[in-house]
Amino acid sequence: MSVSLVVIRLELAEHSLVPAGFGFSAAAGEMSDEEIKKKTLASAVASLEGKSPGEKAAIIHQHLGRREMTDMIIETMKSNPDELKATMEERKSSEASLTAQRSKDHSIECINAAPDSPSKQLPDQISFFSGNPSVEIVHGIMHLYKTNKMTSLKEDVRRSAMLCILTVPATMTSHDLMKFVAPFNEVIEQMKIIRDSTPNQYMVLIKFSAQADADSFYMACNGRQFNSIEDDVCQLVYVERAEVLKSEDCPVCRYCQTPEPVEENKCFECGVQENLWICLICGHIGCGRYVSRHAYKHFEETQHTYAMQLTNHRVWDYAGDNYVHRLVASKTDGKIVQYECEGDTCQEEKIDALQLEYSYLLTSQLESQRIYWENKIVRIEKDTAEEINNMKTKFKETIEKCDNLEHRLNDLLKEKQSVERKCTQLNTKVAKLTTELREEQEMNKCLRANQVLLQNKLKEEERVLKETCDQKDLQITEIQEQLRDVMFYLETQQKISHLPAETRQEIQEGQINIAMASASSAPSAGGGGKLPSRKGRGKRGK
Repeated sequence: MSVSLVVIRLELAEHSLVPAGFGFSAAAGEMSDEEIKKKTLASAVASLEGKSPGEKAAIIHQHLGRREMTDMIIETMKSNPDELKATMEERKSSEASLTAQRSKDHSIECINAAPDSPSKQLPDQISFFSGNPSVEIVHGIMHLYKTNKMTSLKEDVRRSAMLCILTVPATMTSHDLMKFVAPFNEVIEQMKIIRDSTPNQYMVLIKFSAQADADSFYMACNGRQFNSIEDDVCQLVYVERAEVLKSEDCPVCRYCQTPEPVEENKCFECGVQENLWICLICGHIGCGRYVSRHAYKHFEETQHTYAMQLTNHRVWDYAGDNYVHRLVASKTDGKIVQYECEGDTCQEEKIDALQLEYSYLLTSQLESQRIYWENKIVRIEKDTAEEINNMKTKFKETIEKCDNLEHRLNDLLKEKQSVERKCTQLNTKVAKLTTELREEQEMNKCLRANQVLLQNKLKEEERVLKETCDQKDLQITEIQEQLRDVMFYLETQQKISHLPAETRQEIQEGQINIAMASASSAPSAGGGGKLPSRKGRGKRGK
């Protein structure tokens, strides 16, 4: 698997501050800062060397284009808090350097002059620092270049200890990003989150302690989804250099001042492609003063004096109101040469140019007047027709709206009557339900009172029933004892009736003593021929 390295270049405006700790080079120990800068700019110079103006314009348009500088937010996260504190002190000292000399002069004056009061001993300005030290705002353009150097991850070659996550979705916050790289927190030295005008995404630079750690992070996270919900994946590239340049340090001109007459050349304002003039200061293309005067209006707004005509490459001075520097592009090799004319030829050319300019002026003015009045008539007719149509449309809409409102009013009146009937019915029903509720409450109150009486009566009945049951049980017990006595008497009488007469005579004359014995002992027939019996039972048997 082969990977390529990229170069990240931050082009800053002249007034923008340089972000702290942004510069990085994979070969930092081999080249100095001047050598890195020279190498960086050498590629731009070499790409334009020996090119024709048209090719230069194409290269410049490809690399620089018409992008505008915007505000970029750079948020730095460092693993060592001491480094963050040092960065804050560095920014504080840089911002306070503008007022250091004034404070020094003021202190000298305070020493030389006798203070009148303690308040006069205080300095006029006190330097301070506010805001988040890890967040910086710069103004510029971020460039990303891909180098031609391809290396294999399996090879033991020196690449870089810095990786760049190209597109991180804006829905991921800083906390989500920290959770994503959490397994590698111990080997990450710093992270820089870069947010520019690109919508819905941002870029992250991650500096690792060593290249091996960067390789491990690349193998683990490249092509991996940020989360299980969204489809965005982590796209990683190795960073060979991260550099900061001011816009004035770049030697490449942003605009071609002698462009070839191609079909794309047209006025920036009205879009016409004839009689075009290009500003030699900023590259603005506008039409001539006999078309819509956009080139001259550009001079009035910016005071950029010199403009060149694209057809014959002559330079016009708006301040002196004449041609200057007869320099034109050679049709053979495209180089800039001096336009020379001699004697009568030059004079005739001037006369022809004046006649042509006068004819062109008169024709253009008449044509412009005709076009102006025709356009004005057409515009008035169009505006009048549009106004009439708008009034008809509004009148029709008003009638329809009135009809709709009348229908709506009738519907609302019917709905109101229906609601009033329902309200009357509901009021009657509510009154009836209120009466029933009151009756139910009274009935409930009576039932509760009856319930208390019945509960008391039930308790009394239960008490009487319990006493009756106790008496019944006692009576049953006594009856059972009497029944046992009767059965005993009958059994005894039956047994005596079967005895001999002498025995019956003896029993009648004798007495029976009942001894207290256990329930298990059976009555014995011995004891002098006397049977066990209760005392006095024999008398009842006579």
